Order: sequence, then C-alpha cells, then structure tokens
Amino acid sequence: GIVRCCHPDKAAKMSLSEADKKVVKSFWGRVASHSEDFGSEALYRMFVCYPQTKTYFPNYNTSKGSSDLRVHGKRVFEALNEAVNHIDNIQSALDKLSNKHAHELRVDPANFPLLSECIQVVLATKFPSEYSAGVHASVDKFLCAVSTALTSKYR
Repeated sequence: GIVRCCHPDKAAKMSLSEADKKVVKSFWGRVASHSEDFGSEALYRMFVCYPQTKTYFPNYNTSKGSSDLRVHGKRVFEALNEAVNHIDNIQSALDKLSNKHAHELRVDPANFPLLSECIQVVLATKFPSEYSAGVHASVDKFLCAVSTALTSKYR
C-alpha cells in the first residue's frame, strides 16, 4: 500500500510547519469557492477506488454528480475550509465533527486517508500548474492533521 503521512508512526514527525501553513492558506484560497464540485468529485473517486467506503452511505446515490454527493461533498470541503481558517487549532475547529464520526456515524478511521488521497487527486487535476510537489507535500500534511483531528475521539 501507499505509505502516507497519516500512518500513525509518521504523523508525529509530519506536523505542519509555519511554512506549510502559509502554503496551505495561500493555495486553499483557490479551492474554497469550489466546495461542492471538488467535494463531490473526491467522494465519487473514493467510492469508485475504494468501494468498501460506500457502506457508510447506504441510502446515497453514489453516481457521479448526484445530489447526494454534491451535498455531502460540500459539507466535507466546508469542514476543510473551517480547518484552514483555524489551521493553528484544527483539533478544536473539528471537535464536533470528530465526535459525530466516532460516536454517531462510527466511521472506520482507515477511511480518512483514503478520502484525503482522493482530495489530493482532485486538487492536482483542477490545478495542474499550481499543485507543485511542494504544495502537494504541504496539503498532504494538512490533510493528515485533519485526519488526526477527526480520529482523535476514537482513542
């Protein structure tokens, strides 16, 4: 499998530096206004590439561009926008969402890195010239921090 920063052994070593935070904030300015489109596409990719993730969405129409994917995709990216806006305290910004995913929805924490990967692919395809290796690395660390925050209530 792919070794990602979200692997527990690497997470502590891969924390967001001040430089990473600046890169993420700057790049995310281009992303924030596309929450519904990018979120829908990321979810669609996740469901196609990792069909086991559909088990958490039994009543969703998971076809490309469906209203279910657009609504939930927008929610996902709005949470990411919130995390960017509170990049110095992602844990606190996503606390309610973390509780919901752990206790109410009971989502397997292994799914967060899968969605993160799909988000990375969407960003790379939508911004081919801006999504450099450096931006990719910083966004990867950011998404790892988000995943860590979302899985914090599982421990």
